[in-house]
Amino acid sequence: MGFCVCGGAMLMCSFGMAPSAMNVLPANKVVSAMPIATIMDNKPLVNIMPFGMCSSMANPTVASATAAALGVLTPMPCMPVISAPWAPGSPTVLVANYPALNNTSKLICNWGGVIQINNPGTMNIQVK
Repeated sequence: MGFCVCGGAMLMCSFGMAPSAMNVLPANKVVSAMPIATIMDNKPLVNIMPFGMCSSMANPTVASATAAALGVLTPMPCMPVISAPWAPGSPTVLVANYPALNNTSKLICNWGGVIQINNPGTMNIQVK
């Protein structure tokens, strides 16, 4: 059993240099202390904030800065690019007609990073 994720959850990207807090808009109309997240809360700069600096060579800005530095890895500012929802989510709990987000879900950035949940923001709501 995992824990339900809410606004303020701490996220980390495998290519990011700093953690980031998740924003969940109250549009889901399910509120504990903070709004509860769904698998569709995956929008960059709305739900997913940047992770400091990015070190993925798949990121064009990192690749060009690294090439300019003669092959020395040069991290550049993170700008997540997300094209799919969180997976897998909770198959048994729906929030606003979408599966609830639990702390074992992962999100894939187009630059190759795996975004995971370090702290779900609440420890009193368990979901399967």
